[in-house]
Amino acid sequence: MKLEQTIRDTLTQVALMADCTLTDDINNDTELLQSGLDSLGFAMLVAQLEEDLGIDPFSQMQIAVYPRTFAEFVNIYRQALANGN
Repeated sequence: MKLEQTIRDTLTQVALMADCTLTDDINNDTELLQSGLDSLGFAMLVAQLEEDLGIDPFSQMQIAVYPRTFAEFVNIYRQALANGN
């Protein structure tokens, strides 16, 4: 399964668990703060992705990076997987 689709599916699952309503169309340009997921939901998303993918790129970063869009979020995971983190 493609990484982007895995993240998208996990985002949907976490939104249901966190009782958040996602915007109708999450696309690459969707700003994460406008996605409908709250801060607890994002923490749950990162934790679930760590369980599913075996990585938490945010804990590995030397300098904290906060993705602004969905595409930036996916790219952080893509780079971490490519680097073997």
